[in-house]
Amino acid sequence: MRRKLEDRSIRKISKRGSGSYGVTIPIELVRQLKWRTKQKVIIKKSGNKLIIEDWKPTRR
Repeated sequence: MRRKLEDRSIRKISKRGSGSYGVTIPIELVRQLKWRTKQKVIIKKSGNKLIIEDWKPTRR
């Protein structure tokens, strides 16, 4: 069953194994950001929100 266009950003949280949780990211957003499989990302908490950003390696 396909979601309505305005409901596509609504996602469920699922439990993955012991202690980890996952959320599926819409393919449209992944393509716009040009993210790839196994790409490293940073997850930050800001108030009641989670922010997902591309990981940038630090140079030594």
